[in-house]
Amino acid sequence: MVVLILLRTQQGSSEEVQDQALLATVNIGSIENTIAAAGSLQPSDYVDVGAQVSGQLQRLYVEIGDIVSEGQLLAEIDARVQEARVEASRASIESLESQIASRQATLELARSNAKRQARLNTQNATSQLDYDNAMVALATAESNVIQLQKQIEQSRASLESEATELEFTRIYAPMAGTVVSIAMEEGRTLNASQSAPTILRIADLGTMTVEADISEADIGDIKPGMEVYFTTLGGGQRRWYGSVRQILPTPTIESNVVLYTGLFDVENTDGSLLPEMTAQVFFITASARDVLTVPLGAITLLDAPRRRTPAERDSAASGDSPPATENALPREVMASIMTAARERGITPRPALATVIDANGTEVQKQLMIGVSSRVSAEVLAGLEAGDQVVAGIIQRQQASQAARQNSPTGGFRPGGF
Repeated sequence: MVVLILLRTQQGSSEEVQDQALLATVNIGSIENTIAAAGSLQPSDYVDVGAQVSGQLQRLYVEIGDIVSEGQLLAEIDARVQEARVEASRASIESLESQIASRQATLELARSNAKRQARLNTQNATSQLDYDNAMVALATAESNVIQLQKQIEQSRASLESEATELEFTRIYAPMAGTVVSIAMEEGRTLNASQSAPTILRIADLGTMTVEADISEADIGDIKPGMEVYFTTLGGGQRRWYGSVRQILPTPTIESNVVLYTGLFDVENTDGSLLPEMTAQVFFITASARDVLTVPLGAITLLDAPRRRTPAERDSAASGDSPPATENALPREVMASIMTAARERGITPRPALATVIDANGTEVQKQLMIGVSSRVSAEVLAGLEAGDQVVAGIIQRQQASQAARQNSPTGGFRPGGF
């Protein structure tokens, strides 16, 4: 922003007072009103790869930083115990299946005896005891066959479980991504009897999630969908933009300070963002791009507690009459401003500014202000690009030239002692 200095001189009896009027030029620029917060970067999607069976970690095929694909072999656990269990289950099934023929033959014999005893019983050619024994023998043979079949089914289910545990000794990548940490080393004994020990973590670094700590005082102004950007310590002036995805309802309390966590995602196509990076986050509550801007110190907001403009303060000090004020903005202009402001979701604010006209005269103008930041404001009406406005007054007192020449300098004075 261009700043000019306008000097005004007042004569006094023993010193000269110079007022420096800082002139700023109204130009085209962008304004952002932001809420700052600290945050950290985390992968948007990650998985902790653990062991589902106990045993010694025999081989680890990846290192930290390796990029893996889904289904890629990551590690192997000693599988001798699981292999022995599988062989035992297979042998048990074979033993049971070998008994089927014997049980079936016993069942056929029992059926024949039952049929014969039933025929003889109708002819009253056998005793009731022999008939009852034949019926019991048939029922027992049928039950034995069914029991053996169920035992075989149970053994097959056990075999499938043992085979699955054997497969668990070979650990594959459940997702594509980057190995970001390894918690176990080769030779380590893993105990998965109570919980699955974590071997390594795979994260998708293509999309990163920023976890921002938002103070209790600011949380009411931040909504999902709000535009946000952040910078990193090593990223220089580069900005990464996104939109607020979620505000976690449960706060964290640190030293009696209540902080809420805001989440938003950013693309990391070049891989410049890494987990646990520190982020300086800025939530954009209002913004305006390619608009007329004026320094905030050059205006006086009329809806705020009234303060004198720089020109008014200077006029009061010198005893001169204050600068003239132009008429208020036309009604049609005000109506157009209000309509456009409602569409943008902002509330215009009336203000005054001291403008230097073509003759060098200070004139107060009424204007309407839109979005404002800590240093500048958007001009909706009342000023044009290139206008010179008084941004401040610096008063400075200087001693006369003669007094400066006669003052002691700390060195040797002519003439000696």
